[in-house]
Amino acid sequence: MRTPFAILTLALVIALVLGGLWIGQNVNLLPVDASANAPVYDELFRVLFSIGAILFLGIVGLVVFSLIKFRRRPGQLEDGLAIEGNLPLEIFWTAVPAVVVLFVGLYSFDIYDRMGGMVPLAHDAHDHQMMDMKEQIWGGIGSVADASSADNSLAALAVEVTAMQYAFLFHYPQGDIISGELHVPLGQPVTLRMESKDVIHAFWVPEFRIKQDIIPGQPTLLNFTATKPGRYPIICAELCGPYHGNMHTKVIVEAPGDYDTWFNNNSKTTVSEA
Repeated sequence: MRTPFAILTLALVIALVLGGLWIGQNVNLLPVDASANAPVYDELFRVLFSIGAILFLGIVGLVVFSLIKFRRRPGQLEDGLAIEGNLPLEIFWTAVPAVVVLFVGLYSFDIYDRMGGMVPLAHDAHDHQMMDMKEQIWGGIGSVADASSADNSLAALAVEVTAMQYAFLFHYPQGDIISGELHVPLGQPVTLRMESKDVIHAFWVPEFRIKQDIIPGQPTLLNFTATKPGRYPIICAELCGPYHGNMHTKVIVEAPGDYDTWFNNNSKTTVSEA
């Protein structure tokens, strides 16, 4: 009698795993991917979503099965069986989550590294300015955007970001432009040097799959390369005060020609051609 039960259990486990993997690979809950980092991040999301789907379906299925199988029958008044301890089961439900958590941790670190999180911040396009100012960069995403751009010969666009309650300000040193919206050219690496004037804020663009804290007194960097034109929300993802929900603006990704037109129309300085 136990052989058919074991075969049925194995079949259900295989079906559960395959179903969870299918859901993770085919059900997309993310917004459009619009940066070079987005496909890398989406790999991690699909893995985590597959694991979550397997756990959710398995736990819900087990709960429903238990509700039906072990329900109190009519006229059944005695207490249930007093079952204490099951060493193989305890080893199983301790070892499997430990392996899953270890795998997720190592894979997450690999994704963070591939996105540039472990790249030394001292070889950014903005570094000569940092060194001149003798500032210590606290953290951020390194220069992976340079390697991911369609044309590696493009120099990174340097933008200084100032966060304050409750707005973002963007300063373009090259043209001395100050804007309430972030304009960037399509396919060109962008380096953001970010600082806060008051409390901790966070720069988050869901479509770019990037988020970086902005900390008072500790400048942070964030690099990205936009891959799809459009207008995407920039959201403060750190509770920064009573009007935190209103702290948002947009990043406008334009074709290089359209960006040049915007830049020339707003530039306060004459920029010589390289």
